[in-house]
This record gives sequence, structure tokens and C-alpha cells, in this order.
Amino acid sequence: GVEVGPQPQGVARADVLDKMRKIVKHGLDFVQLFNEGKEFPPCTIEVFKIMEKVDYPRNKNGEIIAIIHPKLQDQDWQPLKNGDPQFLTLDGEVIPYQGNCTVYPTFINEAAYYEKKQAFVKTEKIKLTAKHLRLSVS
Repeated sequence: GVEVGPQPQGVARADVLDKMRKIVKHGLDFVQLFNEGKEFPPCTIEVFKIMEKVDYPRNKNGEIIAIIHPKLQDQDWQPLKNGDPQFLTLDGEVIPYQGNCTVYPTFINEAAYYEKKQAFVKTEKIKLTAKHLRLSVS
């Protein structure tokens, strides 16, 4: 499957649809070239691995008491370092990120995840290495 976003539920955005078409086209081009016997050289790519889901701060009754800090909003895939603003309470208090490593949040403040108690997902940036790839013909 291919998921491209973010976009609000029930909304069809031309720019997101265009990105999805390009991704599917690249995938189909790869399959065609692979089936034709093209050899793909080794490569290394950076990816984001999910670490954990982060909930909104809540009171003892389970009610949300803070929102995403404005400096974090719309910063998907950008580094979040120890001490950076993470949440803003309804009283105006900043709740900083407290972690021992830089993380890369994504799905920040997505409406579809409120009911799942998810403010964002912390990811780590890692490198994956692939060996050369070629169709084996017997």
C-alpha cells in the first residue's frame, strides 16, 4: 500500500494526489526494469523508524491539558532535541521535549489520531543499506 499525506479526512488535494501518482509510477518503473534484467547497484538510504507514540498531556480525568506547541506544529520529519518546545498548556506553560536523543516527530496533531490518544509519533533516523539487486534467471 501507499499512503501519502498529510491531508484532512474527506479532502482530495491535487498536490497529494500528484505525489501518490509519482510514487506509484516509480514503483511500476522499478518492477519493469527489474523484470527486464536491469541490475541495481548497492545503495544506502535514510529512513525513519517508529520509536513510540506520544499522547497529549492529560489530567487525572483523562482530559487533554496541553496542545502542540506552535514551534512544533507542521514540523513533521524535523529534528526535535532535548529542551525544544513540545506542548503548550492552556495556561501558557511550555512543556519541553525531554529525551536523551534527537527524534523526528511525524503525524503531528493529526485529527485522525485524537481518538487514539496520539499527539505525534517519535521516529529515529536510520540508514539502510541494500546489496545489488538483479533478477536471477535459471
